[in-house]
Amino acid sequence: MELSSDVAVVENIGKLPSDMFEGTCHEILLHLEGKRSAVDVVENYQKFQRAGMTLDWKAVQDIIRLLLFNFRSAAKTKLTADGLVTKLGECSSKWSKSALQVMHQLWTEHGSLVQTHQELQAVASIGQLVDIQWKLGMAVSSDTCRSLNSPYISVLMKIADTSGEISYKSFEMTVLQFQNFYRQFKEIASVLETV
Repeated sequence: MELSSDVAVVENIGKLPSDMFEGTCHEILLHLEGKRSAVDVVENYQKFQRAGMTLDWKAVQDIIRLLLFNFRSAAKTKLTADGLVTKLGECSSKWSKSALQVMHQLWTEHGSLVQTHQELQAVASIGQLVDIQWKLGMAVSSDTCRSLNSPYISVLMKIADTSGEISYKSFEMTVLQFQNFYRQFKEIASVLETV
């Protein structure tokens, strides 16, 4: 039985040019092999827009999620490339022949590496810090804050969770808090170097 939302996602996949679909699948497989920290939905959305695709951000996100799910499921159940294509065809009759051929070819090349990495990742499933940015700011006016003209640090962290999605966490600290935060990160880094 196919869900109506999955039908729409598979139909959107069928609208993608074969080389673009192959590139997205390849990026996902590299992530599932542990060679990329995540699959960036924003980058894929922009790539589709530049190519003239009229898919909205949510449609691109749904495509990536469905592909991640199918590749992960294939790895978990140790499907061959033929088994993956058969399973996809059973789940939805809307898969295009070219999309199934791309997935067959890529799973033949990457399937065993994905299976191995997914087994290892299941043992230690944690997210990964991809990027951290900070900037110094100064509060000059506020309706609620009494201590104006005091500096603060704004921090933005880019984190890839184990599902491969990137999330952003932001927070503000005083300069003293930031110095302590920085010191703790240096200590963590030095400990990790000895491991």
